[in-house]
Amino acid sequence: MTRWATGADQISDMLAAGELEQVTPSQENSARLLAEADRHLRSAELLAAHDPAGAYDMLYSAARKAMAAALARQGLRATSKGGHLAVQEAVTGQLGTTGVIVRPFGRLRRTRNDADYPRLDSPELTAEDVHDDLPKARQIVGAMTSLIPHLRPWQ
Repeated sequence: MTRWATGADQISDMLAAGELEQVTPSQENSARLLAEADRHLRSAELLAAHDPAGAYDMLYSAARKAMAAALARQGLRATSKGGHLAVQEAVTGQLGTTGVIVRPFGRLRRTRNDADYPRLDSPELTAEDVHDDLPKARQIVGAMTSLIPHLRPWQ
């Protein structure tokens, strides 16, 4: 069984740099993360009007966990050194030209970070912000759900 060729050099570099680590490939963990992502999407929709910042955290976490699920299926996991950015870079690198589907994740990550660590002049998130970005998170979760059955353990 061969590994996913697209982005293989990038994954190797991230492993060498300590941004990713190899773990036991797990279809079970991958499924768990996808189920959590799905629940987070539903929660974000329910919370949007009453707690936009919390809802945004949920939609962001849904996208991140879906991408982490793709890595888990391969036996890869971001380290504390690599963090959420490593998840984004690893998945984007492996998708090559089709990585456009996860491109919005970078902005979702920055928006979530700005809301969690606001500056005095930062506007508060609104329900509209959540409703604008929820479809992007759903697309990422859907894309990872479709991709994962085709992934094999990293070797």
